[in-house]
Amino acid sequence: MGELIFGIHAVKSALNYCSDGKHSGGDHSIGEKIASEQISALFVDRGRKDNRITAIIELAKKKSVNITFVQRKKLDEMTSGNHQGVVAQSKAPKVKSESFLDDLLQQLDVPPLLLILDGVQDPHNLGACLRTADAAGVHAIIVPKDRSVSLTPTVRKVSCGADQSVPLIQVTNLARTLKLLKSYQIWIVGTAGETDNTIYSTDLKGPLALVMGTEGKGMRRLTRENCDALVKIPMVGSVESLNVSVATGIGLFEAVRQRNAG
Repeated sequence: MGELIFGIHAVKSALNYCSDGKHSGGDHSIGEKIASEQISALFVDRGRKDNRITAIIELAKKKSVNITFVQRKKLDEMTSGNHQGVVAQSKAPKVKSESFLDDLLQQLDVPPLLLILDGVQDPHNLGACLRTADAAGVHAIIVPKDRSVSLTPTVRKVSCGADQSVPLIQVTNLARTLKLLKSYQIWIVGTAGETDNTIYSTDLKGPLALVMGTEGKGMRRLTRENCDALVKIPMVGSVESLNVSVATGIGLFEAVRQRNAG
């Protein structure tokens, strides 16, 4: 059947990008440069009738997408999560390759803000990181192909459409990619609990790639060795670490705060 997208926000965002590749909600730093989503079919719960569903149906008609009304049980069988009465079938994968990263960096006319997730395997965490990255104006998220979750339907639903505006780039060799970023004069800052440097005392205003590791294990050795600086988020309570999506939000918005102040 191809890739499925489900949930009100995820499907609406995919439809907004359908055909012309432009998001009706306004500009994003790189969103309009992402290849357009190709939605081949829309499946709607025939028993659900409300304004949000009606808006999606009208948008699908505007984009000339085939609409099929089905029983809710059919949507339950198609998905493994809360579809909210709507499922879209997509033709095109949204994960980008390493060549896209090089093109992106050459096109940007502002200091890059990148997020690197080294080994995040939980789809809910990746979806939440995508959503936070979109809100912070991140130009791309970079993940290794091995031991990392990709753009699953669950990721796309949790991201609430952010997968449409923030490119997810999968790379074969993360250490090699970090060297590429350095060739573009991008400062690579990794998060680690054992350092004395805090994220609040570190300069994050210039071209930046923020690296987040997995909970518990953190970054892999080669990733850590290729970082220009290591920082930590000060913890005053009894817990030893934060959820990776929460830590990502703190790190990205500290960078945003510094950039706006600067």
